[in-house]
Amino acid sequence: MTLTLRDDARREIQDDVDALTRSPRYFEVKVDRARQYFPIIERILKEERVPDDFKYLALQESALIADAVSVSNAVGYWQFKDFTAREVGLRVDDVIDERKNIVSATRGAARYLKQNNFIFNNWVLALQSYQMGAGGVKRSVGNQFDGERHMHITSATYWYVKKYIAHLVAFSHALQTPKPVPGFKEVVVQRELAVESLARDLGVELQQLTAHNKWILSTGIPADKGYTVVIPEAAPEVPVTLATAATVDAPAQVSYEVSTVGPVMVNGVSGLTARPGETLPQLVKRAGVDLSDFLDYNDIEIDHVPRVSLVYFTEKKNSQAPEAQHALAAGEDLWLVAQRYAVQLKKLKKYNRLKGMETLQPGDVVWLNTAKPKGPRDAEPDEVVELEQDSWITLDSTPAPGTAVHSRPATVHVVQKADTLYSIARQYGVTVQELMTWNEKRDASLALGEQLKIQGR
Repeated sequence: MTLTLRDDARREIQDDVDALTRSPRYFEVKVDRARQYFPIIERILKEERVPDDFKYLALQESALIADAVSVSNAVGYWQFKDFTAREVGLRVDDVIDERKNIVSATRGAARYLKQNNFIFNNWVLALQSYQMGAGGVKRSVGNQFDGERHMHITSATYWYVKKYIAHLVAFSHALQTPKPVPGFKEVVVQRELAVESLARDLGVELQQLTAHNKWILSTGIPADKGYTVVIPEAAPEVPVTLATAATVDAPAQVSYEVSTVGPVMVNGVSGLTARPGETLPQLVKRAGVDLSDFLDYNDIEIDHVPRVSLVYFTEKKNSQAPEAQHALAAGEDLWLVAQRYAVQLKKLKKYNRLKGMETLQPGDVVWLNTAKPKGPRDAEPDEVVELEQDSWITLDSTPAPGTAVHSRPATVHVVQKADTLYSIARQYGVTVQELMTWNEKRDASLALGEQLKIQGR
């Protein structure tokens, strides 16, 4: 596809590029990480017949951090929620979380992108669907761009697309400069094997193996399918018997810690967590950005005292959150909500028609990506909010814990072209697992015209 950047969009994208590259030290860390992981991602995208440029989406989503977790509990290199991960064939449970496996997660992301490109025949809309779902894109733009091979990017273009273009511009330019960075070997394990035994067989330290394979959550790898383990290229040659040996080693007790104070990603924005006793100057120094920029990125003043375990951002926050609403908890204010969702404080004030934070009380609903409806009262957390047809927003219709559940009659849903198990579950306020159980489905595949039972309650 060919994209034409209009001047208004070009300025916004340039601002994002400047923010991404403002801290040379932090930016170079991400560039080196891209040099390590891109060969794996490029190979898989080529095998899946997905455009190579989508490798920059992984940088945007997680900065290529295996155990990155968003405020909406999206996890891993490509930031999948658990139900979406299962839909694209990833295993997510207490033993294995393939969202943290670079090979499995990339293949899952490629499947998801191809599925949405099949709907729109437009890779830009497939990209937009990655953040808001195919249903959200259909409600916002209809079919006016289906099949397009040339699009104009303007200030009205969805923010996620412009942010992606900024990542592509910034990192593609940086990666043109060659630099030797150790990559990874890939080893497919097709038998049950204890982690300790696997490290011994591969000739690597146990700590090194677990650090690069955080998708292994228990003491070993199961035998339900082949799993790809990555190890540094400098590791010894892999034994040829590893993938085919029939002997099952006894489980070993393995434990390792995951740092909670390193780089994190929230809503696609890079940040870091404040440490106990850390002062603002120390936090800014660790962030590697100018003090004035750091204060601006986090909507704080020079006398701010960092809060332990709170995320502070090293680049400009977004203008919208993926979630539509947030119910204010006791002790929360609008600034804490802005930090939780990586949304600019001024945008939250605008969406909620606030000049300050003094009018908010626990239980009040904060609107995160669109102006709240005008009326005698705001929507409560357990209400179904009717959206305008041109809205960019989709709301999760699954009831929150403790929410009053209204009766729902049993019915049958006939699968349409754009349907997925997740979109159908949201439509009826049920879970993907319930749909699979009611219809005795073993995977997430759907056939056009298939009839799915929706049980009443």
